[in-house]
This record gives sequence, C-alpha cells and structure tokens, in this order.
Amino acid sequence: MDRIDNARARVTEVVMEPGVERPPYIRETDQIIVFLDDAVYSRRDAATGEVLLRERKAGEVLWHNKGEHAPALTNAGSTPYRALVIELRD
Repeated sequence: MDRIDNARARVTEVVMEPGVERPPYIRETDQIIVFLDDAVYSRRDAATGEVLLRERKAGEVLWHNKGEHAPALTNAGSTPYRALVIELRD
C-alpha cells in the first residue's frame, strides 16, 4: 500500500506473509527500509545461490543504493512482518 507517492519519494508499506518469496530485482532508486515488526527471513543470492538467514528488529533501518541487486527474500518466520520501503527519486 502506497503511503506517499510524489515527485521526490514513494513510501510503500510491504507485508511479508510467512513462506512467501519476494522475487529478486534491480533497485531503480536509492531505498531506505524501515522494519515495523521483528522479522526473520532467508536471503538467496542470485549469483551464488547462497542462502542466509537474517533477523531484524522492529525499528531497524537499512540503506540500499540505486542499481543494486535485491535478492530473493522469503519470510522464514511464523507470522507476517511489515516494513516501509522509502524510494528516493532524483
């Protein structure tokens, strides 16, 4: 669900259901990710196939650069988690 969508930024709330995979993609903008809930997810690297388990706490913030490869992610927890994806536009 989009919370803000204007010429400078787009803010989307993402809900990751247990066992659901987000497919890999190339980031079209710089991004800030803010975890709204505690999260446990697996991260599969497209180049190597390596799978890593990640744990994030509610309130944790990540930065990603435009053009960066976003790997496949799967919610490895037993409950959904939410995150805000803030895309910064040029």
